[in-house]
Amino acid sequence: MAIQWFPGHMHRARKQIAEVMPNIDLVIEVLDARLPYSSENPLVPDLCQGKPCLKLLNKADIADSKHTQAWLDYFNSLENTQAMAITGLDKKQVKSITQYCHNMLPDRREKKLSIRTMIMGIPNVGKSTLINTLAGRVVAKAGNLPALTRHPQQIKIQDGIVLSDTPGILWPKIHNEASGFRLAASGAVRDTALDYYEVAEFTADTLIKLYPEKLSERFKLKELPEKGYGLIEEIGKKRGCLRSGGVVDEYKAAEILIHELRSGKLGQISFETPDMMIQEEQALAQKAALEEEKRQAKEAAKKKGRRQPKDKPNN
Repeated sequence: MAIQWFPGHMHRARKQIAEVMPNIDLVIEVLDARLPYSSENPLVPDLCQGKPCLKLLNKADIADSKHTQAWLDYFNSLENTQAMAITGLDKKQVKSITQYCHNMLPDRREKKLSIRTMIMGIPNVGKSTLINTLAGRVVAKAGNLPALTRHPQQIKIQDGIVLSDTPGILWPKIHNEASGFRLAASGAVRDTALDYYEVAEFTADTLIKLYPEKLSERFKLKELPEKGYGLIEEIGKKRGCLRSGGVVDEYKAAEILIHELRSGKLGQISFETPDMMIQEEQALAQKAALEEEKRQAKEAAKKKGRRQPKDKPNN
């Protein structure tokens, strides 16, 4: 499965970012602290053109702190990259972003030059809320829906920082099926992009493996089902999602699970670790190599078939 959700305004934003980038000193990429791997846009390195990058792991208040620290260690080990964990509504944390910017570009501070930054991130990672907190006023639309920001804008904030805001952009295809489901569960893609129940079932399967105690506590389950569909069924029974005849309304139960995940009511949860990212990347590379091998074999067979001489007619 490959998710394709790349509306026209995202394509325009990508072109606009590429045009403005030569005048940018520092790129700020906002990630979802619960899924830094899946919410990191693979287009960003190409668009950055080698600029320093500050990774902001937003929504850290609803992410698992030990996993967030592992991600900070990972990103801080990368060349030309710094990372910090934040909560977009925490004014003290957000204000410290400017200090990180100055620390990454000390030459501009010494020359008393403003730092021209560009803030980037996929939809619904809290980018607009963070910008409003940083600016101290409402300058960007904020809401729990993807793709609210449609046009780039430039914002002057304190401490010599000029911030260029961009619409949230995804990449044309999300080839990692697990990443696609995790992004859908977080709300980064619209709920109509994938089958809603399948997203909930994937989420339930994942949470059963990673956070069984939190599920049991939240939904008051004495015994946790082994499979995601069983968990959704139990949630429906506990929350009264019943149709006539006592049949569970699976869609309503699925909505409860996803909504409570997104709102943080399930507690501090992370879906990804750096080690898991490496494993999935390796699996994807192996799959791609196998598919390429099959493609080449098929192409070779076609060429061989075209070269076969026609049988000579019998005399």
